Amino acid sequence: MDGEHSALSGVERERERLPPIYTSSPPVLGRGPKQPFPSLGTFISTLSQRRDAGGRGFAIGIGGPLTGPLGIRHTVRELPPICSDVRQKQRLSIDTLPQEVKAPFPCDPVIPLRTKTTKEFQEDVERAAQSGDWREVREFYLTTFDSFVEINAAFKREANGLFNTIEDSGVNGKFVSAVYDSLLSTVTDIQKLVLKGIINSLLREWKGPRTKDDLRAYFVLIQNPQYSSTSTYVIFAHLLRQIAALSEADHHFLVHWLKRLSARRFRQLVERLLQFISTRLFPAEPDELPPSAKCSWWIPSATKVLSLFNAANSVSSPPIMPFTDFYNITLEHIDFMEDYRTWQNYGNSNRFSFCQFPFILSTVVKKAIIQKDSEQQMISQARLSLVSKVSRRQRVDMNLLFLNIKVRRAQLLSDSLDELMRKRCDLKKKLRVTFVGEAGLDMGGLTKEWFLLLVRQIFHTDYGMFSFMKDSRCHWFSSWKSDNYSEFQMVGTLMGLAVYNSIALDIHFPLYCYRKLLTPPTVPSDPNAFVGTATATLDDLQQVMPDLAHGLAELLSYEGNVEEDFYLTFQVFQEEMGVVKSYNLKPAGDKIPVTKQNRKEYVQLYIDFLLNKSIYKQFAAFYHGFHSVCASDALMLLRPEEVEMLVCGSPELDMSALQKAAQYEGYSKMDATVRFFWDVVLAFPLELQKKLLHFATGSDRVPVGGMADLNFKICKIDVPADWLPVSHTCFNQICLPPYRTRKELKHKLTIAISNAEGFGLE
Repeated sequence: MDGEHSALSGVERERERLPPIYTSSPPVLGRGPKQPFPSLGTFISTLSQRRDAGGRGFAIGIGGPLTGPLGIRHTVRELPPICSDVRQKQRLSIDTLPQEVKAPFPCDPVIPLRTKTTKEFQEDVERAAQSGDWREVREFYLTTFDSFVEINAAFKREANGLFNTIEDSGVNGKFVSAVYDSLLSTVTDIQKLVLKGIINSLLREWKGPRTKDDLRAYFVLIQNPQYSSTSTYVIFAHLLRQIAALSEADHHFLVHWLKRLSARRFRQLVERLLQFISTRLFPAEPDELPPSAKCSWWIPSATKVLSLFNAANSVSSPPIMPFTDFYNITLEHIDFMEDYRTWQNYGNSNRFSFCQFPFILSTVVKKAIIQKDSEQQMISQARLSLVSKVSRRQRVDMNLLFLNIKVRRAQLLSDSLDELMRKRCDLKKKLRVTFVGEAGLDMGGLTKEWFLLLVRQIFHTDYGMFSFMKDSRCHWFSSWKSDNYSEFQMVGTLMGLAVYNSIALDIHFPLYCYRKLLTPPTVPSDPNAFVGTATATLDDLQQVMPDLAHGLAELLSYEGNVEEDFYLTFQVFQEEMGVVKSYNLKPAGDKIPVTKQNRKEYVQLYIDFLLNKSIYKQFAAFYHGFHSVCASDALMLLRPEEVEMLVCGSPELDMSALQKAAQYEGYSKMDATVRFFWDVVLAFPLELQKKLLHFATGSDRVPVGGMADLNFKICKIDVPADWLPVSHTCFNQICLPPYRTRKELKHKLTIAISNAEGFGLE
């Protein structure tokens, strides 16, 4: 009995090192009836014969004859695409084996000891490249990728060490990089052997939860550079499917292991996943990949794995790569509104939609979703007004279709506030502005001018609603107390209208303000629920009050006697309208000294007071004003940075793109003055380029859609050449006299853009 058990264990070990064994010629998955398995005696006899012949047995091939380590050629047949029906229905399962050849898969198998070092491996590869004898390297790759156990044996720093923490994967990253960096330069049959081993590993039956060694194997396999080729996408898809199906706890480990990859490797893997999704959506050739209907799980699996990389990037400080590098631009060409409606109807259920993973959607897509959602709401509002009039047999006025704002320039703020409060029910209609006493139809220019003039007045320091922080060069909410915060609500409404009507505003709030604006992203049904209260950190305070943040950081790191040297209590002082007032950070705070033991609590309470509690009513009014216009599920897709881009535009300037998109009136692009202009502008430093954009458009930021969305125009003005350029910010126009030299144009343009006050309105 012991002998039989020993023999069976040996067979099982051999089977672990071999792909599935069959009694006849190597099979092709999913073709023909399943062959019966041999008896135990025949099975052992067959293995013995193969050992005597020096071979490693049959395997699932990638195509073409393969040569074994000792020169024995095995004829293998082409591997067909592995789709879900093959994997689930046609693959031979361990449950169909005769009882005598079954053996349980060990939960924690003993990992063989492998001693090859990175240096030894690199020397082997170099020697093989020079001699042309790849046998030793072939044997290494063949063994290493034959199973998850062998992957751990090769790459785990200590073969049977636990490494059960998120801080350390236990993987020898340097060795993994060396093995993969050399793989693509090896002979073709070695690359095929690696893929064949991965297939066999992925097709094994799994019993029970994954071990940490399994996670390590996935962590190593996901880094394989062979997945850049579409010919390997079937294998890559199955790997992604298994990783996506892991438990949340396993994903947690993978996220923290992934963030410890080098920035170069991390970026490569993200770009590979994005390319996989794009190619699956729009393959270069119709027959390049299996039919989408049979592989509908490819994109959901890849997107979920990509979300692990996004999570790893988010928990890294600083992030490994910009969040914008996770955008998949290909998705701008799909029916994203259908995807959005699917998400609205099914949420985060099993029905996949890209909106479940908004990090992959570019700001262009999100802006388009918000605009189209807004248009639908505008149309609905207009239809309701129209139906109401018709049902009451009243005369239909086409003004019902618009949010009509009529203001006097002399009373711009008060008139605007009155109009917005009086027409709260019309906020989701198309905006149209009229200045009383002035002729003209609003084709967009008057609307933009209204926004620009309002913003300039509201954010002026003399008005008192917002304080300008010189150190951080941003605005923050004044903490003065009032019985009426309707003006703050108007500012929020104004920002919402700007997003709703695709107008970029020249305002400078810190990023933390937009995070508060998304807390929560949709207005709670309970009118008494707290809004706009986001958890604040020292980094958030740094955005608004950098000097104070620096002082509090010094308090936290102070080594001396905090209580005696700082002499602080849990009470703070704040100036409001010229009067200094005191506030307790906690009950009886004025009697509680700040010590080394409680200083963290003091700092956290102080930050929360400054950024949340002291301005709660002001910000709550601002929040409700913004959401009264932009109440949309689409806001749940946005990051704070993206809300800022929608409100203010992007800070990234590309003057070459502006040149390509520019329009001309009175000039052509080949005229000398125009050529002088672009020579000067492209050579400007960034600061002057920003001033030029501000001079011409009223903002130094670019719309989400890029420079092309500015509709920038250069016009000829028939005045003497000693005049300065003139701008019409409402129409994004700059008017140039016919300057005769490049030097003259540069001099006049620099003076104009450097000395334009306010918004440069004419």
